[in-house]
Amino acid sequence: MTAVGPFGLSVRDQALEADVQNGLAAVEAGLLDATKSDVPFITEAAQHLVRAGGKRFRPLLVILAAQFGDPHAPGIVPAAVVVELTHLATLYHDDVMDEALVRRGVDSANTRWGNSVAVLTGDFLFARASHVLADLGPEAVRIQAEAFERLVTGQILETAGPRDGSDPVEHYLDVIAGKTGSLVAVSGRFGAMMAGAGERFTEILTQYGERLGVAFQLADDVLDIASDSHESGKTPGTDLREGIATLPVLHLRALAERYGRAEDVELVELLEGDLADDARHAEALRRLRVHPALELARRDTVRYAREARAMLAPLPDGYAKAALAELCDLVVHRAG
Repeated sequence: MTAVGPFGLSVRDQALEADVQNGLAAVEAGLLDATKSDVPFITEAAQHLVRAGGKRFRPLLVILAAQFGDPHAPGIVPAAVVVELTHLATLYHDDVMDEALVRRGVDSANTRWGNSVAVLTGDFLFARASHVLADLGPEAVRIQAEAFERLVTGQILETAGPRDGSDPVEHYLDVIAGKTGSLVAVSGRFGAMMAGAGERFTEILTQYGERLGVAFQLADDVLDIASDSHESGKTPGTDLREGIATLPVLHLRALAERYGRAEDVELVELLEGDLADDARHAEALRRLRVHPALELARRDTVRYAREARAMLAPLPDGYAKAALAELCDLVVHRAG
């Protein structure tokens, strides 16, 4: 049993291990090639987060999904490059919106070069992803376009907030399904589709990816509060400081409204105040880390991961299916 890839997946078969390692290495080379420009500064900015590393969660899913067809089909690595380039592009834009200082353990692009360069670099990555995608055929272009529409819609819904009378937690889960679940779902779809796995397996792996993607983002929400920067690769409490209400905060608000406990109401007021002050920010983090709302967010993460695992049941048993099931466990483990 060998751990492969930055995500630390345990692979129990030498052939699958070789496919995953070789596939991820080819994706890494493809990412570097796709982010080169005739302008050295653009290359430097575009490769900033590529070279910072990352879990390559989405390319890993593409490679594993391809195991249910021809795992060496020519479109698999380019498809994995497309989903990772798209993901990287959204990180550049997200860091501008969140005014983030750190990403993947290095200065964010907006910190190093300013917001304009960060936004334009994200646009450059989207363009390069489209260039690679064009060679995969019109169906792949359509699927990616629909996923990207869902991703942007999720981001807009997050910015707009829930409508009056709607459940903020349900609204947030819809946002996450768009922002994160859509691209992870496409990772499963592309892997199966490019490998010729057939419509039934492709749909299963798409639905699996959707649920796993939501669990992955909810685990990130927990990490943003519960971890230090060494664990998460970014500044803890970034969402809190920017006033972004992630799932633990939404659960806290619901508890405060339902039961009216003084300590809950006081913590809500602290979170809704000015957290630009380091002392107030540290106090908010400290109190939220021991609050039951954080455990509720962990339980939601587990629920989505279990739903993802359940989707795998119709797939044929084997090492690839076991690896996909273990991904569910790894996502839950990230959330503690």
